Amino acid sequence: MAQQAYKIKAAGDGLARQATKDIRAAGLVDESSVDDEMGDGRDVIVYGFDGLLMAVDEGRVSKDDRAELVSAAASDSGSIHLGQRSKVSVRGNGYQVYLPGCEAAGLYEGNKAATKAADGVLFVYSPGDDDGARLAEDLWTLRTEQTK
Repeated sequence: MAQQAYKIKAAGDGLARQATKDIRAAGLVDESSVDDEMGDGRDVIVYGFDGLLMAVDEGRVSKDDRAELVSAAASDSGSIHLGQRSKVSVRGNGYQVYLPGCEAAGLYEGNKAATKAADGVLFVYSPGDDDGARLAEDLWTLRTEQTK
């Protein structure tokens, strides 16, 4: 099930979405072995498509799997925006992912944005966008098949 919709917010020189539960579920954090200490966020590549952003763990998702996910998303959405390196970081008592290319994908500061986690991947989309939600679900299924 997708995480409750929170808003995209300004962070540093760009935009970000806090999504601690789904970021952890996707494995985008190297958890600390010390009690009450936040772990380090992982490096990701954020790919944008109309209505959807996909943050992919650069170290855990193979290039072949990444290419298959990007190709499927581009084919299905009929769009693709520049993929850019980014980072998951600590924010308050949780984690956020920076979202370069957010506006090109049609997601703006202040918009509600749902998230869905797969192994090594976080999908961010507008909860009111049926096409974005369906695409996130389809890509989640593809990623689940890749990791079997």
